[in-house]
Amino acid sequence: MINAFDPARASGLSAKERAMVERRQRLLGPAYRLFYEHPVHLVRGEGAWLFDADGNRYLDCYNNVASMGHAHPRVVEAIARQAALLNTHTRYLHETVLDYAEALLASFPASLGPNSGHVMFTCTGSEANDLALRIARAHTGGEGIVVTSLAYHGVTASLAELSPSLGEGMPLGRHVATAPPPDAYRGGPDMPARFAADVAAAFAGLARHGIRPCALLVDTMFTSDGVFPDPAGFLAGAVDAARAAGALFIADEVQPGFGRTGAMWGFQRHGVEPDIVTMGKPMGNGHPLAGLVIRPELLERFGGQVRYFNTFGGNPVSAAAGLAVLQVLREEGLAENAVAVGAHLTDGLRALAARHAIIGDVRGAGLSIGCELVLDRTTKEPATAETARLVNALRERRILISASGPGANTLKIRPPLCLTREQADMLIGTMDELLAG
Repeated sequence: MINAFDPARASGLSAKERAMVERRQRLLGPAYRLFYEHPVHLVRGEGAWLFDADGNRYLDCYNNVASMGHAHPRVVEAIARQAALLNTHTRYLHETVLDYAEALLASFPASLGPNSGHVMFTCTGSEANDLALRIARAHTGGEGIVVTSLAYHGVTASLAELSPSLGEGMPLGRHVATAPPPDAYRGGPDMPARFAADVAAAFAGLARHGIRPCALLVDTMFTSDGVFPDPAGFLAGAVDAARAAGALFIADEVQPGFGRTGAMWGFQRHGVEPDIVTMGKPMGNGHPLAGLVIRPELLERFGGQVRYFNTFGGNPVSAAAGLAVLQVLREEGLAENAVAVGAHLTDGLRALAARHAIIGDVRGAGLSIGCELVLDRTTKEPATAETARLVNALRERRILISASGPGANTLKIRPPLCLTREQADMLIGTMDELLAG
């Protein structure tokens, strides 16, 4: 992790912070990681702001899970109201989960919509992706999965082995093949055709090893790969290649979904209709609510053979949170805000690029933005160390951000959708000052 805390290099920690770090390491063990050379002790959130234990305010430009804004009062109230009445599993009749299912399906295109699609609920995006793969395997009879080469799709055993971003310590499964990310910054106008060819080649490689195809699984903004949204429509060729190989297309909308790109779903940017769509905790603004939407015919074999049960997937409290999120998203115009503020922020970052040669590329859709730092604009060599310094320097100026991509040199900007123009200007202005040295 580019901006991970390293106890040996820690700087600026108070005695209280150091004691908390030591306590955390003793209690939680060595596998957990902290962000930043100087970790942040957060105690409260409101909108796009986070507050530390001393009352200092931080601008959150990173946390997409609280997509409607931290501690949104309408979501909090919906959770509290339903929790005071009833919370139980989906083997009892309850109207709220049905109301939520209808409202959610209404946001999808016809093949997945309220008159044709099914929705299945889980508690996490990892569970949703795991369930999607189980269904896809039952339908296709295959197991071969193609993902991009720095993808992240979850933490369960079946998903960790197809999440290359977890690092070399987590080997890919024998049934997993990778395709290079759709990098238009380096690939130029030929990228869409090349990406489709790479996906076709990945499935062909699996077939040569006797592995039948199952699914192409991608985050439709390729967030962990470095944020690659353009040109709009480029994903269609890769989806065609997957289907020609006999595979399903699973759109992982955990990060791009729920209005982040300006459209409700990231796949809509590309004019494609997935076979399965998976979603994660932005569904409940951070409440543990996730799920998938699927075309009914794909569920027939799995549903006929397996009784699906998730104790708290789709429970009344989660469903109430999900309904509140959809209402807030619509009534507060947050997808529209993502378009307007995202364009303002992107323009501002491009203006910075005119003054600071280290900014090689700015790309994005809505409030899913990548700002790539390079050592040289001709060679496009990743400015990995410089990006790490900038991420940590922004933290010291109380702006929270992170980075992604093969060179860990792309600032990954995905704030709550309520971000304002004034808050975007804070990020732009602070970056300008820090890059000027």
